[in-house]
Amino acid sequence: MVEHLRQQYNAAFTNDKYRVFLEGIHSTYNHKPSFRIAETPIFIPKYLKQRLLEACDEVNAVICKPDFKELTKNALQDVSRLVPGEDEHTTFLQMDFGICLDEKGKLIPQMVEVQGFPTLYFFQELMAKGYRDHFDIPTNYHHLNGISSVEYVEKLREIIVGDCSPENVILLEIEPHKQTTQIDFLGTAHHLGIKVVCISELITEGKNVFYTDQKGLKIQVRRIYNRVIFDELFKRDDLQRQFDFTKEYNVEWIGHPNWFFRISKFTMPLINSTYVPPCHFLHQLEKYPEDLENYVLKPLFSFAGSGVLINVTKQDLDAVQDRENYILQKKVAYAPVINTPTGPAKCEIRMLMIWEKGEKKARVVNNLVRISKGEMVGVRYNKDKDWVGASVGFFED
Repeated sequence: MVEHLRQQYNAAFTNDKYRVFLEGIHSTYNHKPSFRIAETPIFIPKYLKQRLLEACDEVNAVICKPDFKELTKNALQDVSRLVPGEDEHTTFLQMDFGICLDEKGKLIPQMVEVQGFPTLYFFQELMAKGYRDHFDIPTNYHHLNGISSVEYVEKLREIIVGDCSPENVILLEIEPHKQTTQIDFLGTAHHLGIKVVCISELITEGKNVFYTDQKGLKIQVRRIYNRVIFDELFKRDDLQRQFDFTKEYNVEWIGHPNWFFRISKFTMPLINSTYVPPCHFLHQLEKYPEDLENYVLKPLFSFAGSGVLINVTKQDLDAVQDRENYILQKKVAYAPVINTPTGPAKCEIRMLMIWEKGEKKARVVNNLVRISKGEMVGVRYNKDKDWVGASVGFFED
């Protein structure tokens, strides 16, 4: 998106550099992720960085409202989703923006989604370092928001581990070794010294929770860094487990599960911003927009694009039974602003945020980028394409 840097990068790129870059990532934790890592980072000019931060502030203003819990109470009407011990605000916050063009032809972010749930905090740091090690990234462009890599990792340690012994803190997932994001779990364990545990491995005794270490010793869990996605959990009737999210335990949630529902697509219709496309709860619409071809239908609580309908018709909307669980959102018109050797690409930028206890709002600390040449951003829309996939943005100082 910074044309002279793009030209320089493309001219200097070689497949050998890319291969060595990938090998470095794979060898760090002896793991090759199943998702595609792009040939390039993106370069974000100062004015787009300012717009992204302004967009984050405007969405933050809604999430920080004193009555936000009241506004989002219906997100937790289903008691099977309600987890005891909810804290005052989310710990982790992600905002996804498609990069578009405004009426003057300038780059502008348009929100696609917002999530009160952790993301790839450690993998993004690994990938950014890889780009810097193997490609020419200008020294006045950075992926972290005003902090060093050391400070970034220490801040995550402070939030996730806190004053606990690392052995009493776990990253909780469903069969973590089978997850697409396993490389991030490995990075988390490496940097923080905590155990990655499958929910089926937890032992409960009354309100106490334990896991078994490599020596067969039972270790009490005091903090849970939660990475379990509920819509996946609900589908896993085959998973035998003692641990029940809806019961009260002597644990502290780092990233309380309720925020996954409160801050989600459920939040989108509550936001009025230049950076957020029109969005409506389906059951509250008295009549459909006349330009339905410009809208997308999304289930409220799905993950990774599951259940999204791109080409919407009146018949599709009429056929929806549980209308309160869907939103109708105006499509984000991604602009093909990244010039690659095999044609232009579009991108989506996720602003990675943390909300520390005692602070008034969440703040941006890192970013995640998805580069696409398909109809949507996602693996199934980018099969057999190159210069697409997971990436990171370097922001101009």
